[in-house]
Amino acid sequence: MGLSVWQILIVVLLLVLLFGRGKISELMGDMAKGIKSFKKGMAEDPDEPEKVERSHSEPVDVTPSEEKKDA
Repeated sequence: MGLSVWQILIVVLLLVLLFGRGKISELMGDMAKGIKSFKKGMAEDPDEPEKVERSHSEPVDVTPSEEKKDA
């Protein structure tokens, strides 16, 4: 048994009466923004490293410092 056209129309009418047209359109807009954000996130390549700009005038010291322990 499938849904008939009358059953779908009754459900839509009840939704409009409960939430109003403004609230439903607001929810659809929020859903569209979420879908666009999801697609944008999926389009970005997570394996691609972010570029970090540094000035080459000064070298960076990466030598670990020695810590003295009092025992």
